[in-house]
Amino acid sequence: MHLSGLEERIRYIFKDKNLLITALTHPSYGSDRHAPNYQRLEFLGDAVLQLAVSRYLYEHSPEPEGRLSRARARLVCESALAAAARGYGLGAFVILSPGEEKTGGRDRDSILSDVMEAVFAAVYLDGGWEEAESLVLRTLDRPLHEHRSGQSLDYDYKSLLQILTQKIDGSIPVYELIEQRGEPHQPTFVMQATLHGQPIGRGEGHSKQAAQQIAAQDAYDRLKGSANG
Repeated sequence: MHLSGLEERIRYIFKDKNLLITALTHPSYGSDRHAPNYQRLEFLGDAVLQLAVSRYLYEHSPEPEGRLSRARARLVCESALAAAARGYGLGAFVILSPGEEKTGGRDRDSILSDVMEAVFAAVYLDGGWEEAESLVLRTLDRPLHEHRSGQSLDYDYKSLLQILTQKIDGSIPVYELIEQRGEPHQPTFVMQATLHGQPIGRGEGHSKQAAQQIAAQDAYDRLKGSANG
């Protein structure tokens, strides 16, 4: 594995290469379930990500707390992190079991987003806060730019989606909680938007309301072509 290629892409050279290797290692890899993998780093990386984005929004946006929270939820959601990971070509570096490899784990949003958070943590442990914060802001530069430009991060997508589905066939979307994970004091909710019992969008956030908004945005982006067709 040529880690230098990934280091060049993220613009950070590790002093301790083992940290980066651990950040890239899926829990399924190897026969020893206690072997190092990215799960603990992902836990820390989530906190690094949350703080870096929260600080950025606090310093660059005059919006009230509720809007800042919704903007942050969209910026750090699974789909946003997976997209950023694909921008780095991160999937090619992930260390997977043969089973995960065969089932498409290298391009799965949940794995890519987890590894991205683990890399944030690895940089934090190896190089300190400034390096980690810089990486987070570089990684999310495009969505942060969209936020600075006032684009689409604080729309009420639940309302927009309902208007859209009523325009298509008069139906109203339903939201279902399909997963809850994380610590009790900071849970992550995964919500699914459905129409006629079929999933049309998915989102996650640290509140059910934020996750619903992200699921609605996902569904809206998928369906808006149908209304125009």
